[in-house]
Amino acid sequence: MAKRLVPLLNRVLVEKIIPPSKTNTGILLPEKTTKLNSGKVIAVGPGLRGKDGNLIPLAVKEGDTVLLPEYGGTEVKLADKEYYLYRDEDIMGTLHE
Repeated sequence: MAKRLVPLLNRVLVEKIIPPSKTNTGILLPEKTTKLNSGKVIAVGPGLRGKDGNLIPLAVKEGDTVLLPEYGGTEVKLADKEYYLYRDEDIMGTLHE
């Protein structure tokens, strides 16, 4: 269902990653250790046009894992799942393993 929503301009559709609240052995983790605002990019818009009319591409692409601001984004519910729309410049960086 999320693939049907195509963001416009420089917007990015993100599904937030919910970290586990306990380990495989059942140890409960404190909330501070599990709180990392990250998400997976589901869809991206085409980008903005510059003053000269050329298309400025986005810094992220589908499938990237990104670091998100603590607040912001527009919540979108599609098929009982929550997604968030962010502007490209609001995303703080990409996460790599």
